[in-house]
Amino acid sequence: MNPEFIRTICPYCGTGCGLVLKVENGRAAASYPDRENPVSKGSLCVKGWVAHEFVHHPERLTAPLLRRGDAFVEIPWEEAIGLAARKLRETAEKYGPDSVGGLSSAKCTNEENYLFQKLIRAAFRTNNVDHCARLCHVATTAGMLQTLGSGAMTNSISDLAGADCILFIGSNAAESHPVLMGAVYRALDRGAAVFVIDPRKTPVARNARRLLRLNPGTDIPLLAGMMRHIVDSGLHAKDFIEKRTENFEALRTFLAAWPLDKAASETGIGEATIREVAETYAKAENAAIVYCMGITQHACGVANVIAICDLAMLCGHVGKPFSGIYPLRGQNNVQGACDMGALPSLYPGYQAVSDPAVREKFQKAWKSELPDTPGKTVTELIDAAGKDIRALYIMAENPCISDPDVNHVMEALKRLDFLVVQDIFLTETAKFAHLVLPGACFAEKTGTYTNTERRFQLLHKAVDPPGGAKGDFEILCLMGKALGLPFDYASPAEVMSEYANLVPAYAGICFDRLERVGLQWPCPDENHPGTRFLHGTTFTRGLGRFVVPDYTPPMEKPDAEYPYYLNTGRVFAHYHTGTMTRRSPFLNREIEDPYVEIHPDDAASLGVGPGDWIRVTSRRGSIVTTARISDRVVQGSIFAPFHFTEARANMLTNPALDPVCKTPEYKVCAVKLEKDHEAKAR
Repeated sequence: MNPEFIRTICPYCGTGCGLVLKVENGRAAASYPDRENPVSKGSLCVKGWVAHEFVHHPERLTAPLLRRGDAFVEIPWEEAIGLAARKLRETAEKYGPDSVGGLSSAKCTNEENYLFQKLIRAAFRTNNVDHCARLCHVATTAGMLQTLGSGAMTNSISDLAGADCILFIGSNAAESHPVLMGAVYRALDRGAAVFVIDPRKTPVARNARRLLRLNPGTDIPLLAGMMRHIVDSGLHAKDFIEKRTENFEALRTFLAAWPLDKAASETGIGEATIREVAETYAKAENAAIVYCMGITQHACGVANVIAICDLAMLCGHVGKPFSGIYPLRGQNNVQGACDMGALPSLYPGYQAVSDPAVREKFQKAWKSELPDTPGKTVTELIDAAGKDIRALYIMAENPCISDPDVNHVMEALKRLDFLVVQDIFLTETAKFAHLVLPGACFAEKTGTYTNTERRFQLLHKAVDPPGGAKGDFEILCLMGKALGLPFDYASPAEVMSEYANLVPAYAGICFDRLERVGLQWPCPDENHPGTRFLHGTTFTRGLGRFVVPDYTPPMEKPDAEYPYYLNTGRVFAHYHTGTMTRRSPFLNREIEDPYVEIHPDDAASLGVGPGDWIRVTSRRGSIVTTARISDRVVQGSIFAPFHFTEARANMLTNPALDPVCKTPEYKVCAVKLEKDHEAKAR
């Protein structure tokens, strides 16, 4: 039988690369780049080239699993759906609607996320639905909504190639979003100035004009110092500010407190360097700011985003091609999951649950009474487990690896009366479930993802789920019907039609229009080509608003007992909780084991050599891993990737939250280090 070649979208980062799956004898046999994809243009990173490897892994779930004692037994689908619906309904009836919560997924399609949040809201009359964006980019949504009126990337990835100056701040795109870096390299070829602002020397810095290794958590002092110098030098975009923005005087008053010498003292960056970066950015004809979770995963993450937006508006580098603000989404569909309303305060299209007119619209469309108060966030759902929250439905999320203070998470899940987990493997989280439902991976479903540049893209089913596993779309339809909802959808395309009618920005989007190049929202009608960049003639909120960023230093700093900073992040060969990449033979050969990076001087003082076992302890937990001696980290800091279950970095991280968006402060916490002489024996 001749092989088939099926076009789809990569299941990893938010870049949204197109790939082609080679299918032989009903199995995904190889992955190739899609030369027609407008985002990746025939490129794939190392993860994309082997995206097929986990699809047929022998550990894939193939039947529903019911916990009996300390073990799981297989049960039929009809029994599983009936049990899940009955337990969730009984919980809501006994303890009230807000005793049930749901975690949706940035790895599932737009249509599945839409159905999931609709199910939680319509079946249980609660807004207790959230997903992993809470842990990464909800700060972006909150900060950009306040300043610009839209919580999404302002421009297209390809626009980076035309920028004259690019600031990377808190983004290791070379490892986390490698294909996107192609546009940056094209900008470099044109002579663009690239500056990297990061405590750690990431691979992005190899091509940078300058690396600014600021003290952890001091992004706002740096940005404020830059803005103060720009205003003092008369380099701000006066005409743009006057015609297109408001509240500038409030920002000017704030900047009075941040002269260059104070910014330099706070950040550890020299005045001359701050001056150079500020002037280069302000004077550039086109300039871009690229950021990621090094900005958002702080107790002042929303304020960090606000400061970035303030800087872009101050210099007029927004609302035009080749400039703008580029928040890089970490997972393949984290943009889409947010867009689809998998958030406790927002319906699809970022429409507030507290707005009576909006709520009336959704009640009429869904034929259901809906609550008017926002629900609990991810971290609040976990904190309330076994107390206010008695049952959780988790779809393709793995908080036992991804959430901060993992020991607390695991204890919380144990307290639940009922936990149902829907996933493709028996993840660390699924092991705590009372009921496990086997879902489908990207290669086994049809639907859409929305990438980091707001582009809806189609993925096509290439192979069937293994054994008795079902697509998540089908599972949600079965669950909805068992709960009495009219979930008789014939296809994901029908679901898209429903949400396109409810969200004006998606009104012109349908499956037929997405077949080749996708569409970037807003796309308000069927003749609209999609939107390459936002805020062109007016900001989404009308006038752009300068907002004073509320600077909060790190909530936990090194001291005599815990003398080192810990920073966490990703590595090139792995993705998120490792559920997929660690079941890829090729990627496991690239990076098989966990580690921490430690500066040579710190290693010498501890008597630690390359490959030695080292214990890392915070106020919340302890892990044992191996040491990599590297000047990529500064003295007094260490770095740990968070993908590895054997040494869960998030056992250590600080659950302190941003007060606005409730994102944890993953990027800064205090730890102590000890050489572990007994690790190998254990």
